[in-house]
Amino acid sequence: MTELEHRLKAAIRAVPDFPKPGILFRDITPVLEDPALCGAITEGFRERLHHEQVDAIAGIESRGFLFGMPLAIALGVPFLTVRKKGKLPWRTVSYKYDLEYGSAEVEMHEGSVRPGMRVLVHDDLLATGGTAMAAAELVRMQGGEVAGFSFLIELSFLQGMLRLEQYKARVVTLVSY
Repeated sequence: MTELEHRLKAAIRAVPDFPKPGILFRDITPVLEDPALCGAITEGFRERLHHEQVDAIAGIESRGFLFGMPLAIALGVPFLTVRKKGKLPWRTVSYKYDLEYGSAEVEMHEGSVRPGMRVLVHDDLLATGGTAMAAAELVRMQGGEVAGFSFLIELSFLQGMLRLEQYKARVVTLVSY
């Protein structure tokens, strides 16, 4: 276990039965309250990704913005927002996907991704992979290439990594449960 992984596991709070009975929620609020750890997270992502050709980072609303934007700054690339349907003020492209119960839809501003652009999709958590896959599809719909994925936390028992295999892109996670 790396020092960063050890620090993250010590800081991430496990909250049983939230948001419903039987769910063990991984709360990153204590992480956000530690500026030194937040800096180490950004540096940890930067170290793992500095050899990758990344032209932009697409952060998924809302917690994907927390470390996606500092990572974009650290890599010197634009930060693109992936938001829930109806939250962006300009022309958008959207992608609808299925959830365990029902569906969801995410959007990006039209033209955020230029043809051939290599985009890293970033979020705080990889669970089933549906939202990350939807963000990747938004990149593809605009002619971009999925350069990879990065997540603070992976819930490996939910096998979200399997949904991302189709992109043949590197997946970086800092801690796994």
